Amino acid sequence: MQNILLPVFYLPPISWFSEFLNPENEVVFEQFETFPKQTFRNRTNIYGANGKLSLIIPINHNGSREFKNTEMSYREDWQKLHWKSIKTAYQSSPYFEYYEDKLIKLFENKEKFLLDFNIKSIKIILDILKTEKAYSLNKEYIKNPEEVNFREKFSAKTPSEYEMDEYYQTFSDKMGFLNDLSIVDLICNKGPESMTYIKHIKKL
Repeated sequence: MQNILLPVFYLPPISWFSEFLNPENEVVFEQFETFPKQTFRNRTNIYGANGKLSLIIPINHNGSREFKNTEMSYREDWQKLHWKSIKTAYQSSPYFEYYEDKLIKLFENKEKFLLDFNIKSIKIILDILKTEKAYSLNKEYIKNPEEVNFREKFSAKTPSEYEMDEYYQTFSDKMGFLNDLSIVDLICNKGPESMTYIKHIKKL
């Protein structure tokens, strides 16, 4: 067993779940870091009709820079937009109709804090995957933590460090396979096989 420190993402990429659900990993979530911009903490990547589509949650800049106090902004109806984008992208996928009622719950209430919203998104995915995973939240920010540190991993700007087998995606006939998108892409296309797929992911 090893302890790992994971950032808390919005409908995280598949690679994040490969670490989170690894039975060898004891998971601690990072909540005290300074909120970093342009990361999966407030964005998720799906496969849209024109290729990779980033759904970004706007942040309310209230002066606090700690991640646990980071508030989401509702000046625009991003929840409606994100749900419409997810539905448009995956309504013709094999399993979307089976999970639609669970996924839409993420966008029905207005959570105040990004951390709470992201944890809610992770719990919804665990429910869909029919699995459980224990985790804890850290108690303070430590620059060099004892845990294996994943805070800087899973970059939204560089190619994934994880190797994945190709699977059929809704638009892959037109534009090919897109690696390591949001877990939503996997569950909508692979359904009950998603857990087996996650277990076979390898780090490059």
